[in-house]
Amino acid sequence: MTSYPMTRLRRTRATAWSRAMHREVLVTPADLIWPLFVTEGEGVEDPISSLPGVSRWSVDGIVARAREAVALGIPCLALFPNTQPDRRSEDGREALNPDNLMCRAIRAIKDACGNDIGVLTDVALDPYTSHGQDGLIDGEGYVLNDRTVEVLVGQSLNQAAAGADIIAPSDMMDGRIGAIREALEDAGHVNVQIMSYAAKYASAFYGPFRDAVGSRGLLKGDKKTYQMDPGNAEEALREVEMDLAEGADSVMVKPGLPYLDIACRVKQAFGVPVFAYQVSGEYAMIEAAVAAGAADRDAMVLETLVAFKRAGCSGVLTYHAAHAARLMGA
Repeated sequence: MTSYPMTRLRRTRATAWSRAMHREVLVTPADLIWPLFVTEGEGVEDPISSLPGVSRWSVDGIVARAREAVALGIPCLALFPNTQPDRRSEDGREALNPDNLMCRAIRAIKDACGNDIGVLTDVALDPYTSHGQDGLIDGEGYVLNDRTVEVLVGQSLNQAAAGADIIAPSDMMDGRIGAIREALEDAGHVNVQIMSYAAKYASAFYGPFRDAVGSRGLLKGDKKTYQMDPGNAEEALREVEMDLAEGADSVMVKPGLPYLDIACRVKQAFGVPVFAYQVSGEYAMIEAAVAAGAADRDAMVLETLVAFKRAGCSGVLTYHAAHAARLMGA
C-alpha cells in the first residue's frame, strides 16, 4: 500500500456522492423483520410502557400492520402472542390449539396479504405456560428437554397448518430442530423454513419483551439451564453447527448488538444466512437515550442496522423496522 500523500483516504469521503459510491454496506427495508405482539379483542392497541412506541395489537390491528409492512417493503413479520392468563397452564397446552391467538393472526395475515409478506412464528412454550419457562418442568422446576421437544413439534405443526412461512424455535432445547424438520417433512410442509434461535443467550436485555408477552411476573427462577452463558463463544458455534446439521435453513443470534462478535464468527465459520434480533432491551435503551435528549433516533437506528449488516447478518429483527423503512424510503 502506498503512503501519504500519494494515498489520501479522505479523498473518497469528501463529497456525499462519493461516500455513497464507496459505501461497503447498504441496508434496505428488505433486510428487516418486524416483531409484533398479538393480543385478544377487536380494535385493540395496547401500548407497552417499557417499550415506548410499541403496542400489543388485536388481530385486526396486526393485519393493518401487515399491510403497512408490505407498503414499506418489509418482507417478513415475526409474531408473538400475549396469551390470556386463563389460557396458560403448567403444560402450555394452548400452544397446540389450532384456534389460538397465534394461529388466528397467521390466518388473518395470509387471508389479507397472501404471499406478499412472510410470517415468522415463535416456537417456545413461555407465552403459554403458567410458570413462564420455555418448556415443561419437573417438580424441582427444571425444564425437561425431550418431553418439551415433543410439544414443540406439535406447536410447529399447528403453526405451519395455519400458514406460517418460517418456524423459529426460540426455546434452546437440544435436538428440537431435527425433530421439527422431520415432522414438517412428514406432514408435507416441505417449503416451511426453520430459522433457529441457535445462539440465544441468557441475557439481561429481555425484560421489556417479557412485559409484552405477559411472562415477567410469572417466571419462576431463570433460564440459564437452557439459554447460553454470555461468556461463551465457542459453544455458540457448536450450537449453530448442530442446528444446521439437523435442518435449519438459517440461524439467529440473540441479543444483537452485544453479540455482534458471535454473528460475525458464525457467518465466517459457516457461510449461511445469519439473522440477529435487536431485542427489547436494546430498543428501550435507544428510546431512553432519545427521551433524555442524548441521541438522535434516526441516526442511531440506521447506524445500528448498518452494524448488523457489516458483521455479516442477512437481516435484523427490530422493533424499529417500520421507522427504519420509512427513513430508507425518504
